[in-house]
Amino acid sequence: MSAKLNHARVLVVGGSSGIGLATAAAAAEGGAAATIASRSQTKLGSAVSTLGKTARSVALDTGDVAAVERFFTDEAPWDHIAVSAAQTPSGPVRSLSLADAKSPWIANSGAPIASRAAKIREGGSLTFVSGFLSVRPSANSVLQGAINAALEALAKREAMLASAAQRLPARRVGQPEDIANAVMFLVTTPFATGSTVRVDGGGAIA
Repeated sequence: MSAKLNHARVLVVGGSSGIGLATAAAAAEGGAAATIASRSQTKLGSAVSTLGKTARSVALDTGDVAAVERFFTDEAPWDHIAVSAAQTPSGPVRSLSLADAKSPWIANSGAPIASRAAKIREGGSLTFVSGFLSVRPSANSVLQGAINAALEALAKREAMLASAAQRLPARRVGQPEDIANAVMFLVTTPFATGSTVRVDGGGAIA
């Protein structure tokens, strides 16, 4: 393992077992200070004991948006974050209950929340763990395929937005609030009748 991970702060969401735990173990072996997050306090307790003295665990329900956002707000910036997919019920869609069909999307919501709320140091990374079902779906693994495809699309979207932000004079991608501010200007300024208001971060002149 490369020594480049020495002293790096690495977070593995879903790191109490399986791929997530193996990822945390590899990071710890490379000298990183690994943090594993998971809903199961029991699994966290046994998992963190295998990662060395610098490792720590955090009980975190990735389906609780507010809790995940609070966690990232309270933490210092990370060097690297990896999000491992949560377990997903298998079987044909018609054989799954509505609760089973909905729960995986909630459990795996940690990826989009992390991409939005996480603070990552310059030169750091955010990695989502997916699987081949994203490109080779199975009738018995419909949910897994859909979730994997969504994760990969999210990663590509983040890269696209980051690239777009660098090309804009404003150096960021527009938010709904930016457009809302322009709408409010037009709503509250009758004298602006007939005006065209461009809110594009400078894209038209870039």
